[in-house]
Amino acid sequence: MLKKLGIIIASMLLCCNYLYCSNPVKRDSVNKHEADVIVCGGGPAGVAAAISSARKGAKTILIEQYGVLGGAMTSSLVGIILDYKNKSGIMKEIVDRLEKSDAQYSARVYDAELMKVTLDQMCDEAGVGVRLYTRVTGAKVTKRLGKSIEYITTESTSGTEKWYAKIFIDATGNGDLGAYAGCGFDLGQAGTGKMQPMSLLCTVTGISKDSLLAHKFLSQSGLTSRQAKENLNKEFERAGVNCSYKLPTMFPVREDLFAVAMNQEYGYSSLNADEMTKATLEGRKEINNIVEKLRSLGGMWSELRIVNSASQIGVREGRRIHGMYTLTTEDITKGTKFDDAICRVTFNVDVHSLDSGQSGYSTSEVKSKPYDIPLRCLIAKDVNNMMMAGRCISGDFYAHASYRVIGDSVTIGEAAGMVAAEAVIKGIPLKEMSINKANRN
Repeated sequence: MLKKLGIIIASMLLCCNYLYCSNPVKRDSVNKHEADVIVCGGGPAGVAAAISSARKGAKTILIEQYGVLGGAMTSSLVGIILDYKNKSGIMKEIVDRLEKSDAQYSARVYDAELMKVTLDQMCDEAGVGVRLYTRVTGAKVTKRLGKSIEYITTESTSGTEKWYAKIFIDATGNGDLGAYAGCGFDLGQAGTGKMQPMSLLCTVTGISKDSLLAHKFLSQSGLTSRQAKENLNKEFERAGVNCSYKLPTMFPVREDLFAVAMNQEYGYSSLNADEMTKATLEGRKEINNIVEKLRSLGGMWSELRIVNSASQIGVREGRRIHGMYTLTTEDITKGTKFDDAICRVTFNVDVHSLDSGQSGYSTSEVKSKPYDIPLRCLIAKDVNNMMMAGRCISGDFYAHASYRVIGDSVTIGEAAGMVAAEAVIKGIPLKEMSINKANRN
């Protein structure tokens, strides 16, 4: 009996040892990390925020869920920088570096692969602690010293981890950190809740710039960008394609590489993983079908092939986290200036159709004038030590439709990083920083 009992105990110990050794993530205690500033999300705004924070002397960590920095610039293959003119600082530096590395086809069109390397280098040079393949999953909010984020949690192959910082920056695009921290937010169009469609972009090869120009599928002298897009859509129709985006566009990244926007997915929420999945699968199916149908026409399309489709579907709308101030439609139509301005926006209001039954055109009845974004839009209202950067800052539906583009997101992110670092180093509460900036201006 005792012998049998010994065998059973030994077997149990061996089993426990196997489970212990084969599941190191589960047996490890929760890893803990600390920094002055932690930036969540490595897209255009997040990268700029992390670089500027580190350059100001704050210990800075950048957390990104994918294996590459850049977000819309890389993972989503946007390929073009909008509202970059007259921008200084990190936005200009990125463009200058791309030009020197032969990544720029034109002033605002770039090679996404070289963009990845450029952003890696800039973060490394600034001393940013980059963590890839890691997703923010929660926030611990404490009432000590007011309502503040004590730490955030993440999940990765390393398991569950805690990250402590004096200031956190939500650059997740969809405002995930703000939501986890219990911040109020707005979503979609006021009254309807409708959001702009998502788009799965791609790059193609097997065509030439000359053939696109000859058939008036590219803007040129005497032909506007819109006319070129309408011509391209007619070609799609000739191939038997009813394109979800009625203003499809192709533009050269290299002489033999073209960025293409020809897909829109309507009625899906960026806050729902099931809906994001459906939008992505439908988008990939559509763009491959379009390329196949065009290739069947022969002629200039006979060698057309997709080189790469975006690993992240392009999302135009997510949460807009409540800040100390909300930028309004009235602000952008009047061209309002602010004493605590951190970004001058010159881009138009770009609202893509909210329903598939509409034309699919990018339209808006609201017309903007050049306007300022105040620092107060970047400082969270509901917690004391969080800022926002990129498209999740505090603004209404139409304001967001203007400032959400890459050129402005980078500039917004740079400002958020600088302010966060200064607040940490000087020991100034975030909500006083806008007052200090206004007094300096």
